[in-house]
Amino acid sequence: MEHHYELKLEWTGNLGSGTSEYTAYSRDHIISSVNKPDLFCSSDPAFRGDKTKYNPEHLLLASLSACHMLWYLHFCADNHIIVSKYIDQPKGILSIDKNSIGKFTEVQLFPTVWINDISHIELAIELHKKAHEYCFIANSCNFPIRHSPNILLDE
Repeated sequence: MEHHYELKLEWTGNLGSGTSEYTAYSRDHIISSVNKPDLFCSSDPAFRGDKTKYNPEHLLLASLSACHMLWYLHFCADNHIIVSKYIDQPKGILSIDKNSIGKFTEVQLFPTVWINDISHIELAIELHKKAHEYCFIANSCNFPIRHSPNILLDE
């Protein structure tokens, strides 16, 4: 089975002279897809980007975190674990070599999950491993993705 995805990426950073010089253009761009709101993006400020907009590195972290969360919630539902709240604050390390070639070397997910039954805490922790195993985005990456889950009892 295959699923196909499409979007449109449009560079909006021509300040009048295109890419005539490295400093002559903005890194701003818009990501759009049918029936979805536009995402206004740029590059990281370290690379002349707009700090008020998402950059590709943020979007990679968001994709990993969201995919993991969606699988995790699926497996909790299958195992009758009621999750009432889920928050993650992922962090990633981008290393750039002497030739300015960069790559992510690690991502760490820090999901905090609230459940309603203390007897499910051990399984709730274990299901993070299964979610990682099934995560489409994680399976597409060539760097380690670690997990430090925290399970809290819903009050």
